Amino acid sequence: MVVRLLNIGFDNMVVSSRVVAILTPGSAPMKRLKEDARTEKKLLDATQGRKTRAIVITDSNHVILSAMQAKTIAQRFASEREGESSEENSS
Repeated sequence: MVVRLLNIGFDNMVVSSRVVAILTPGSAPMKRLKEDARTEKKLLDATQGRKTRAIVITDSNHVILSAMQAKTIAQRFASEREGESSEENSS
């Protein structure tokens, strides 16, 4: 099995097969999610001190903050998935 990495900004990567959701941080439930992850020591801040523009949730319940727009990360995720499926079809 090939491990695919998803760039979430500033040369920070996450294993794409572990991503469950890519969310925008503006709502109150997302703010609670961030605080809950912080108290559980499952919050990873990959913003490099910039404003949080996306929240990535993994299957291990880790919450990763990114300074990239959620839409941009989602597009990278989708294009990586398309590349993965075309490789499977050619094998």
